Amino acid sequence: MTTRLSDIADEAGVSVMTVSNVMNGKRARVSPATIERVLGIAARLGYVPNIPARSLAANSSHIVAALVPVGENNSLLVSPHTVAVVGGMETHLRHRGYHVLLRGIEHEDQVAQTVRGWSLDGVVLVEFPDEQIDRLRVDTVPLVAIDSYSANPRTIGVRSDDHGGGRLAGERLSDAGHRHVLFAGPPYAGLGVVGQRWAGFREACLAAGLDPRRVEAVEVLTSFEDGRRLGLRLRRDHPDVTAVFATADHLAVGIMAGIAEAGGSVPGDVSVIGFDDLDFARYTTPGLTTVAQNMPAKVAEASRIVLEEIEGAGSGAGPDGSRGAREPVALDVHLVERGSVGPPRG
Repeated sequence: MTTRLSDIADEAGVSVMTVSNVMNGKRARVSPATIERVLGIAARLGYVPNIPARSLAANSSHIVAALVPVGENNSLLVSPHTVAVVGGMETHLRHRGYHVLLRGIEHEDQVAQTVRGWSLDGVVLVEFPDEQIDRLRVDTVPLVAIDSYSANPRTIGVRSDDHGGGRLAGERLSDAGHRHVLFAGPPYAGLGVVGQRWAGFREACLAAGLDPRRVEAVEVLTSFEDGRRLGLRLRRDHPDVTAVFATADHLAVGIMAGIAEAGGSVPGDVSVIGFDDLDFARYTTPGLTTVAQNMPAKVAEASRIVLEEIEGAGSGAGPDGSRGAREPVALDVHLVERGSVGPPRG
């Protein structure tokens, strides 16, 4: 016989609403003793929630999508940053009774299709280019965009202080005495994440008196292998550069590997700074000096905002699809010193 919420409520001596709140993860106003009693009875009676029926009754799927842009036939979990964001989201939302749908998006039109097809309650956009976010016209569910500088009123941005992080990297290298430096990252035109990091880096270098011609930039994809290839050709293509600032740790570690493979050393021949402070940054030799962004806090903030909007505690959507007066959230960054930065050679 199927166990119902009312069966659990009768045995626990509480209301059906209390049991429903406990089983759906809405436990803020339920005592720990009651939660333990309800969960114990549910387990003993073999209660299994009817998710489709529950969603239909509540007019809510309890599904939030983490959408990641991908190329055709590409994996969406190549980036360690993406893995960290999605893993953290799943933890936060699971504890609030929501499921996470992870999906790769090849074109922004697929965002609206996914919202409709899965009856989503909300969407978190991970690593989407701002120009794609600018074109989104989804106004039926909350859209939270991680690492976005888009002015689309339908989205709420959560990001780190990228400009400040670039400035920290430029100040560290110039303070160490470097006078010919290289910025490495994907195309950085405009004011997106990479553009902000480049702007902060360049401003700090010029403020320290570096010749603008000696503050170079190179476009490279943010992968270990692309970084390795850059490190291998660094002496040939940029013979006077003594320090590199990479816009992601896995790119920076690849550059370090390429430098070593080409017979150079870090920081003896070239200093390297990354950005992120992902776990592996401390396990390289030497350890990677990097601009640390608070990934757990960024993911927690994105999760909190999307849930507030879903559950009505946020500002809600206006007549133009705007989610109201929410300002973008920018979290602080700081520099973590390890061993990949030293004085210039010679």
